[in-house]
Amino acid sequence: MNKIKCLIVDDEPLALNLLEDYIHKTSYLELVGKCKNAIEAISFLDQYEVDLLFLDIQMPEMTGLDLSKTIKHPVRVIFTTAFDQYALDGYKVDALDFLLKPFDYKDFFTATEKAKSWFDLLEKKENETQKQQRNFIFVKSEYKQIQINLDDILLIEGLKDYVKIWLQSQPRPILTLHSLKSLEEELPSEKFMRIHRSFIVSLDKIKTLERGQVIISDKRITIAEQYKEKFQHFVSGKALN
Repeated sequence: MNKIKCLIVDDEPLALNLLEDYIHKTSYLELVGKCKNAIEAISFLDQYEVDLLFLDIQMPEMTGLDLSKTIKHPVRVIFTTAFDQYALDGYKVDALDFLLKPFDYKDFFTATEKAKSWFDLLEKKENETQKQQRNFIFVKSEYKQIQINLDDILLIEGLKDYVKIWLQSQPRPILTLHSLKSLEEELPSEKFMRIHRSFIVSLDKIKTLERGQVIISDKRITIAEQYKEKFQHFVSGKALN
């Protein structure tokens, strides 16, 4: 994933410098700004992209808690404060974590690992949504980039260094220098499933299931043992009682 863009908001210079040092030590974080109060932070958030906010609670003019309630941007918050009585309030506004000052790098890293897990999950969901919305792919074949409609694919057969993409619209497959695994990662999982080390099938093109085999068009593909449980779960979800 891309680095998590971080903003520090704290009225204490020592706290600003410490958090800056900790962020620079953490490979998946990127510091994009530092603010001394909530007013500066509001202006910064209006102008720049921020993913994660390290936000002090006890600040003049506007507290970190009040600021967190006004943020309209999709920003996650880790609160930092010297007063543990604010912890419950922090979680009420859906903070990712709460760091009680003084904290060391171990505490900081534990909190940012939670943030990383959250952003990794978000990225995974967004990628899956994009795959579900995609209705075609491009593959290179015979020195050309060919657009293939996903609804036209019957099955994909993996060879040693190539794959064959069998289409409903033509009798001969498209041959492309690609790995089956990389194609599997590009295809929406609700439409395509790997059922054998060498085969991915289009689920809505299956005509018949017979004796552990899938029949698509005139082709029979054996469901390998390692894929049987996943495939059976799909079939069970579609079967009429």
